[in-house]
Amino acid sequence: MKPRLILLLCCAGSSFETIVNISFYIARRLAVKGQKRFSAFIIRLSITATAISVAAMILTLGFVNGFQQAVSEKIFSFWGHIRVQHYQADRIFTAEAAPITSNDTVVQIIRNQAGVKNIQSFATRSAVLEHKQEIEGVLFKGVGKDYDSAQLKPFLKAGRWLQYNDSSYSKEILVSAQTAALMNLQVKDTIKVYFISEETGSSTYRKLVVAGLYRTGVEEFDKLFAIGDIRLIQLLNNWTSQQIGGYEIFLSDYRQMDSTNQQLIDQLPIEWSSKTTKEFYPNIFDWLGVQDINRNVIFIIMAIIAIINLITCLLILVLERTKMIGTLKSIGASDWMIQKVFLYHATLITLKGIGIGLIGGLGICILQQQTGFIKLDEVNYYVATAPVLIHYGEVLLVCIATALICYLALIIPTLLIRKMQPVKALQFR
Repeated sequence: MKPRLILLLCCAGSSFETIVNISFYIARRLAVKGQKRFSAFIIRLSITATAISVAAMILTLGFVNGFQQAVSEKIFSFWGHIRVQHYQADRIFTAEAAPITSNDTVVQIIRNQAGVKNIQSFATRSAVLEHKQEIEGVLFKGVGKDYDSAQLKPFLKAGRWLQYNDSSYSKEILVSAQTAALMNLQVKDTIKVYFISEETGSSTYRKLVVAGLYRTGVEEFDKLFAIGDIRLIQLLNNWTSQQIGGYEIFLSDYRQMDSTNQQLIDQLPIEWSSKTTKEFYPNIFDWLGVQDINRNVIFIIMAIIAIINLITCLLILVLERTKMIGTLKSIGASDWMIQKVFLYHATLITLKGIGIGLIGGLGICILQQQTGFIKLDEVNYYVATAPVLIHYGEVLLVCIATALICYLALIIPTLLIRKMQPVKALQFR
């Protein structure tokens, strides 16, 4: 009887399934019953390291995705995804908006863009708030009835949204909770709002009632803006009801922001300009982009840790089973068949670690979503609670990629088997 057939019958018995894949059968037997005390410890250590690496990658993915989405949505909720105004070369973003006449042609160009969900008009004017001898400078943002208040209502910390009437402008104002704290303001307090003319330097004021307090967590907004009726700005600037400062555009998918903006630039009249919100706040979005680099660095480090631990584990398993390798070679087993024994064994260890890491990583992410037990400094991070966004497709990709990379890396230590001579291997102690 041929040596290989003897090997198959001795190791597999009468089971057809194990005869078909003898390497896997031996690997499974080693995993279940063939562990010595030291190797058992190394295996547990490798499983733990792999589990921690996978869990860390899943957590990093969830927190980075959640953080980028939460901060971006705050900014987009306040200013939309794209702003369309008359071109003003000598103006900065925080300056008062120059008047433009509401243009049906421009509106139609905007609406014809794929993915446009909403268009809202606005205007801005510099103002000074006064209350009980406390003063604060703000940029008064005027919005109309067409404004989708649902975008900002999640940020209301007290009070309510503005109420409009048909006869005149709304005599209400929204201020940030930060400004309210500096001025000792409460909801329903009456304040004087001074508007100073850029041209003449003269000022006029209106008494407005604080309808609500908002907090976005984005200091650039909370320090600077107060929100009121656009008709008040039109009245103070001697504008007609058709004159506005510009349009805010909200898209169904923020990822189409750059392409939609480029189409608008190509189609709008030459005196009009179109810019994405990212262009107005490059520092914030550049900072968000850095999170992708941090995520990739963590991925690389965790993958290296997992691979090093698994390679070390496999080398120990190979050396521990030197006599078994010599026996298998002496009865005709090929080098590749013996390599597969250890590859399968290491793969079982890897998959167990990935499974534990998957459960642990997703478990912590879901726990954070439900309880928000991880808190952040809102001043520095724009959010008070660490946000989590789980893309299960990405999680699955992390697990598959980890398994594949580890498997390919584990081929290297098994090459040691090819250099082992049966006579010396059988004498190994």
